[in-house]
Formats: sequence, structure tokens, C-alpha cells
Amino acid sequence: MKRLRKQFIEWLFKHSQNLYTQLFKRQQSWKISRAELLKYPEHTFGNHLGEFLNTHNFELIAKVERHDAYHTLTGIGTRVEDEIALQCLCYGNGKRSLYLFGAVILGILILPDYLKYYKDAYRIGKTAHPFHHFDYKKLLDVDFNIFRSSIFSSTQIQHLSLYRN
Repeated sequence: MKRLRKQFIEWLFKHSQNLYTQLFKRQQSWKISRAELLKYPEHTFGNHLGEFLNTHNFELIAKVERHDAYHTLTGIGTRVEDEIALQCLCYGNGKRSLYLFGAVILGILILPDYLKYYKDAYRIGKTAHPFHHFDYKKLLDVDFNIFRSSIFSSTQIQHLSLYRN
């Protein structure tokens, strides 16, 4: 039964993503490929983002590139429950959007099995320094570890590492 609920949420994510970006996202696409990101020096945020995309065989999604930047920065995985936890973390950090509210509410209602995970993610976001407002394209050259440690404490980073898949 849990598998069917996860598949339903995956279906919702897949079918709502294009509609959301077309109707609500006005910013320009970064127009950067995974291959270009992987050319950044190893210590940079850009390279880490490229490695994240490479590991999952993804390319950046136009106009919502920052979502994969959040995955890279937090280290949270890409399973359905991870996607919901990432939204909970971002909500705790102060991010507000219609898509985020929908993901959090539906995620908790449809997959309450992971409520502790969602609460933990929310608490980490609440206590971390704000990161949801950055222009991540301008930060691709920044040292990843310095950037990450300016947002999350070492304890938070250690806790986040438990959520990698």
C-alpha cells in the first residue's frame, strides 16, 4: 500500500512540475548542462551540483534549478519521502511557495509513515541560516564545504548525512 502511495506522489510531482514552471516561474533558465557543471573545480558548489546530477542521471530542470541546488546543499536524497522532507526543510528555513505548501501538505497526508523524518527536516531548516533566497547560479564557483558550513552546523550536516540515498 505504501508503494502505491509513493507512486501516486511521484505521478503528482511529474505532472505538476511542468504546469507550475509554466504558470508561476518567471525567471530565466540557467542554460547550464550537467557536463558544464562537472568542469568546475572539484571543491566548488558547481562541481558538487554536477556530481549530484550525474549520480542520479539528471539534468537541471529549467527555471527550478535551485531545487537541485537544495538537494546538493543539504545532501537529502531523491526518493519520494526525501523530496517531501526537503520541502519541509525549506519550509522550516522560511521558503514559501504554492508548490511547497502543496508538496508538504499532500506529502504528510499521503505518506504519514515518514512524519518523524519530516519533522526532523523541518527542525534542521528552522535552525539553519537562511539559504532559500540565494541566487545559486552566482554561487557555482564558491567552495562547497565553506558554503555549506556557513548555513548548517557540523551537527546538522552530520544529521543530514543520514538522509543520503
